[in-house]
Amino acid sequence: MKKIEHKGFTLWFTGLPCSGKSILADAVADDLRKRGMKVERLDGDIVRKSLTRDLGFTEEDRNMNIERVTFVAKLLTRNGVAVLASFVSPYNKIRAYSRNEIGDYILVYVKCSLEECEKRDVKGMYSKARAGEIKNFTGIDHPFEEPDNVEIIVETDKQTVEESKNNILYALNEMGYLPDEH
Repeated sequence: MKKIEHKGFTLWFTGLPCSGKSILADAVADDLRKRGMKVERLDGDIVRKSLTRDLGFTEEDRNMNIERVTFVAKLLTRNGVAVLASFVSPYNKIRAYSRNEIGDYILVYVKCSLEECEKRDVKGMYSKARAGEIKNFTGIDHPFEEPDNVEIIVETDKQTVEESKNNILYALNEMGYLPDEH
């Protein structure tokens, strides 16, 4: 399929660990690819194994992690790529930094109750954090600031992945980021 030249943007998914950021970003990415768009996925777990493996989980390190990802997203965005970034990114200040740097930035708050996130946690991170085995775990002993400047909110503990994906695609279309379907 021919790739359609279209304005790049970064769709930034933020939320608690296990809220559904990655699953939802993957679902939206698949749909955008089917529309012929150039798409790149930046995911917290993957980026931490390569680009930011030298960083820990202090506030300083978390901010550096997001600054590096923001730099990559900015380059891709300005080259016409739809970037889907899924990161806890727990602070409003660093999300504002990313918005300012990238420009075409759409924040998606993947809202989900802490209880539901813990139920979904197949890696057992929440229970390890509660037992003190993992320090600075967002939602347990590290804060998550609810976004104060958000374009799209999906409630993954109340909606299916398909419903949340469709809400995001609808919003992107309304904002003029999706190509016309023929």
